[in-house]
Amino acid sequence: MTGLCAVVFAAGEGTRLRPLTTTLPKPLCPVGNVPLLDRALTRLAQHNFSGPALVAVNACYLGDQVSAHVGERAHVSREPGPAPLGTAGGLAYLNSWIAGRAVLAGNSDAYLVPRDGAGRDLAPLLDDWDGVSVRVLAVAAGSRPPEFGHLRFAGYSLLPPDLVAGLPLTKAELVQTVWRPAEQAGRLEVITYDGAYLDTGTPADFLAANLDSAGGGSLVAPDALVTGRVSRSVVGGGARVAGSITRSVVFPGGVVGSGEDLVDAIRLGTDVTVYG
Repeated sequence: MTGLCAVVFAAGEGTRLRPLTTTLPKPLCPVGNVPLLDRALTRLAQHNFSGPALVAVNACYLGDQVSAHVGERAHVSREPGPAPLGTAGGLAYLNSWIAGRAVLAGNSDAYLVPRDGAGRDLAPLLDDWDGVSVRVLAVAAGSRPPEFGHLRFAGYSLLPPDLVAGLPLTKAELVQTVWRPAEQAGRLEVITYDGAYLDTGTPADFLAANLDSAGGGSLVAPDALVTGRVSRSVVGGGARVAGSITRSVVFPGGVVGSGEDLVDAIRLGTDVTVYG
């Protein structure tokens, strides 16, 4: 589609995942041994969005790490800080790069699994778009608070150029500045996502996404050293597990000592542990 670019939001502080995000930005936290940001960039590439002319990543919190990780794969927008500008403010800060285009905006922490395993799972959001309506991807709210009838937001939205160009350069979120006004004006379309979604923002959801990525078993990086017991867990590259882990995640380079028994836990380094 011409006149359309993509933006991945990766500037947030990930406060709900602390202390995991004290030294590592949430977009670089791994799900299934793949950083969340890489998952987002791969998804966009499946829809022909790749390279710094078509894809931008915003960065603020621990922005040096985000910028270095992205490299030349996308345009990096370093917000001035100290706090991120929010989703709407982040787009406004990218105004010169967006250059009047429509925007496919996605959260780097969105973990999406299409029901049929298809690679182009954002197609329902993009196909046959009129270029005027605001589209948001959504899933059944279940036990979570609903945001659109019985549905809740699932990480991606499609924004027409006139509404993007009109965003003020202030700290603000799209839900207040674009989605709700579009809803009131009859310009909002809610597109149901045919698959599973987790925002990975809490330890419980982050752990659930990792366990889902392991497909009901365990996922162990080839260079991890496991001399203990691993059950339904994810073990990252260079990690060492001498103890026992069950339904747990060990970050790359993490260590679980021989006397430890982790259950429903996330381990970073040698002693940072968060329970889901």
